[in-house]
Amino acid sequence: MVFVPTFFFVSITPGMCMTLALSLGMTVGVKRTLWMMLGELAGVGLVACLAVVGVAALMLQYPQLFLLLKYGGGLYLAWLGIQLWRSRGKLALSPVDAGPRHIPAVNLISQGFITAIANPKGWAFFIALLPPFIDNRAPLPGQLAGLISIILTLEFICMLLYASGGRTLSRILQQKGKVQLMNRIAGSLMLGVALWLALG
Repeated sequence: MVFVPTFFFVSITPGMCMTLALSLGMTVGVKRTLWMMLGELAGVGLVACLAVVGVAALMLQYPQLFLLLKYGGGLYLAWLGIQLWRSRGKLALSPVDAGPRHIPAVNLISQGFITAIANPKGWAFFIALLPPFIDNRAPLPGQLAGLISIILTLEFICMLLYASGGRTLSRILQQKGKVQLMNRIAGSLMLGVALWLALG
């Protein structure tokens, strides 16, 4: 009763993964963004599991373990954002063909996964939130499966809302002939996620 609204509120507020879903919804469409969501959900599930078993506490004590993922993922997202700003690259839309871009599924999955696991705030959140909901007298696997199912369901719903909002915004801007503006909005969002990832 307390866990569901708490986690839904945390999930629905703008964060790195939601901003990425919004940006990709604008540029590749909701259907292709599902691949990113798959990677993000795998990352969130992994972080949640590790938080419950205590590995996350060790990871937070040694933040250098995050550096490669954080900075590598951040640089990649920044590069994509700059390409969008310049209306170049696979994500950018052109006035002639303003349809969704094609990006290999594996790239989208890895983008989502890296964004989810390279966020120290996500680790800290799970360490703080999950343990109080674990009953030490009951078997851990069943409780963990239940909590993670709820987390992933809520996270998926929220990302779907953000991606759909991005797609709607994309259509409005395309109808008004503002394709370059849309590229710049999506690029700014991508750069924001990159910066967030690097500084988080």
